[in-house]
Amino acid sequence: MPDDQAGAVSVGELWRRTTNDIGDRAAARWLCEVATGLSGSEFATALDEPVTEAMVAHLDAMLARRSTGEPLQYVLGQWSFRHLDLAIDRRVLIPRPETEEVAGVAIELTAAAVEQRGSAVVADLGTGSGAIGLSVAYESPLGAVEIWLTDRDPDALDVARANLAGLGQRGAGVRLALGSWFDALPDHEVFDVIVANPPYVADGSAEVEPDVVAWEPAGALFAGPDGLDHVRTLAAGVLDRLRPGGWVVIEIGARQGPAVTELLEHHGAVDVAIRRDAAGLDRIALGRRPDIG
Repeated sequence: MPDDQAGAVSVGELWRRTTNDIGDRAAARWLCEVATGLSGSEFATALDEPVTEAMVAHLDAMLARRSTGEPLQYVLGQWSFRHLDLAIDRRVLIPRPETEEVAGVAIELTAAAVEQRGSAVVADLGTGSGAIGLSVAYESPLGAVEIWLTDRDPDALDVARANLAGLGQRGAGVRLALGSWFDALPDHEVFDVIVANPPYVADGSAEVEPDVVAWEPAGALFAGPDGLDHVRTLAAGVLDRLRPGGWVVIEIGARQGPAVTELLEHHGAVDVAIRRDAAGLDRIALGRRPDIG
């Protein structure tokens, strides 16, 4: 759109034109919301307001990126996850609905620990954007939970740090640490819940969509010939870092349930279970450290 015509176009007209261009009304609204700096009810009540040249330029830049195949979530620079709006970019995976379910299980187990003991200590290993751990922080009783967010990639941890800043008081109990899996945790700390969404895709898997391979960080996706390299590390070390009765929660691939069950049980976990996601696929592995006595 020529800059000298921007003032003659309303927010609503910009949304209509963008919908026509990309063929997706919802995505067009999200793009227009980011371009105009308006969201939700503010956007809805501003449909008759004129747009500015800067708004149009921002939208054009985002549409140019989208035309190259870049995922909408990265173009927007933000994405919703449970009750949070997370800043994301190519340094981290795009948060997915199945991971929201993993977070929900971690939140339930954290709540049970708080009810039993009055407080809880949680670790989100390989946190990426911080989606799981920050959701635990946001949805837990204020002041009752200490949460460690760790990642081996300093760039990913920077994204998590930025998202933590958006939690305000709810983020007071959150700590960030750089390192691979358990190496990032304080030496003598034990945890009520350890949750992880590790890389679990087999190297060279043909089941991964080309756009995912092209745009999302490979180090957060692929994990050896069977996709279980990092799950093996987690299963082997997690019980030593859990309080007696504490739980591990791991996001897994749709056909990894039997193998992960065997790994957790081999290393001493009890009450091992595999839960399915909303699509009916194996997605969440749980195991508990046995109680003393």
